[in-house]
Amino acid sequence: MTSSAEPVPGGTGVKEDATVDLATLRTDLLVGGTWRPSSTARRFPVVNPSTGETLTTVADGGVDDAVAAVTAAHTAAAGWATTPPRTRAEILRHAFDLMTRRAEWFATLISLENGKTLDDARSEVAYAAEFFRWYAEEAVRIRGELALAPSGANRMLVDYQPVGVAVLVTPWNFPAAMATRKLAPALAAGCTVVLKPAEETPLTALAVAELLGEAGVPDGVVNVVTTSEPGAVVSALLDAEPTRMLSFTGSTEVGRSLLRTAGDRVLRCAMELGGNAPFIILDDADLDEALEGAMIAKMRNGGQACTAANRFLVQAGVYEEFAQRLTDRLGRLVVGPGTDPRSQCGPLIDERAVAKVERLVDDAVDKGARILTGGRRLDRPGFFYPPTVLVDVPADAAVLHEEVFGPVAPLVRFDDLDTMIATANDTAYGLVSYLYTRDVRRGLALTRRLEAGMVGLNRGLVSDPAAPFGGVKQSGLGREGSHEGLFEYLEAKYIATSW
Repeated sequence: MTSSAEPVPGGTGVKEDATVDLATLRTDLLVGGTWRPSSTARRFPVVNPSTGETLTTVADGGVDDAVAAVTAAHTAAAGWATTPPRTRAEILRHAFDLMTRRAEWFATLISLENGKTLDDARSEVAYAAEFFRWYAEEAVRIRGELALAPSGANRMLVDYQPVGVAVLVTPWNFPAAMATRKLAPALAAGCTVVLKPAEETPLTALAVAELLGEAGVPDGVVNVVTTSEPGAVVSALLDAEPTRMLSFTGSTEVGRSLLRTAGDRVLRCAMELGGNAPFIILDDADLDEALEGAMIAKMRNGGQACTAANRFLVQAGVYEEFAQRLTDRLGRLVVGPGTDPRSQCGPLIDERAVAKVERLVDDAVDKGARILTGGRRLDRPGFFYPPTVLVDVPADAAVLHEEVFGPVAPLVRFDDLDTMIATANDTAYGLVSYLYTRDVRRGLALTRRLEAGMVGLNRGLVSDPAAPFGGVKQSGLGREGSHEGLFEYLEAKYIATSW
């Protein structure tokens, strides 16, 4: 693994081993099939969260680049929309094969720019690649409808056509999976796209775009604009006349702003926003299974996931035992650089993330919570905060109401189920909930009362490309994954006819 020098223009660093040569990565903009510098002639640094050091720089796109990317996508739109579904499917399947063969390389790259452990990065690559395979299979199953009108007067035909140019805005916490979760259904549907990845982790998105070109995606179908000024660039992307859709994954605050912008042009929107997931453990739960599920739901990517367990609601009968067992497990995790194979918990993404976690923990302690393990940032290079368990957390602690996005587990004791349900639902968010109980009948009944788009019943992981991913309330609009994710990128056209 090397990290020196500026990128070689026109070079490629995608390999089938784990060696990431940063000097050969694509780091320019991809517009109309051409890798080119930004119109601003500026570049911005990509930082390794494990060290705080700059890995490399990437092109800093501006408003003119955004307009050019939408224009390129619009130019390619007609050709891609009329490409046979089988051809689109084969390209996506080829992308799956390429990404799977290069899994170690992608995992290393993700770990470098995102900081997550290699094990987490490998899991992300497998998940990301699976979206290409799933939507390769779905691309050939876009079927219309034919029905006789109830009056008998005419036939009703329903055809499905691609929405058109889609703007895809992705976050830093899953730089491969959040890109493929949008790219794959858009391409399967016949849409062309402009991808704007997070400024913290642009390298993986650029590598995915390069891989898609190798898999056979025509020039202009996938365009990528990296920028350090996302507000201005995304506004320009949405204001461009050919744009027809926005798919965004990120914070609810940013999502609200983008919805207002998109509303001015009545764009179709698919929004996957913030969460405040409760992890509920009933007295009759299998604590071994609950603990394993908690480790996944809380510590995947160091807690930096919208699906992360944010609050642990534990029934009184097992509260003390679960708290001690969780403390033991989290306290023994090895915290270190993402690329170190021994690491079990990597750094947070940047200094702001560490400061936020510090603020939430300090606030809880000031209000009466007790720290069982962790609770103080680590004195080392990079952006590290240790796995932390808080008990006796009061209801007014900010950590129970804000998305932590870090390795902090606040525990709340409850006695009766009605109180638990009220506490679990006492949030503006509704992305995912987790519930552990041996009584599956009671568990299924409780899932109906939980205000969440997804529920993990005796499972700490809900994400699957074949399942509809999304939330209710202020956690978003629409769904990603499954066949629902494909229809986000399709418009229904009704044709009334008689014969």
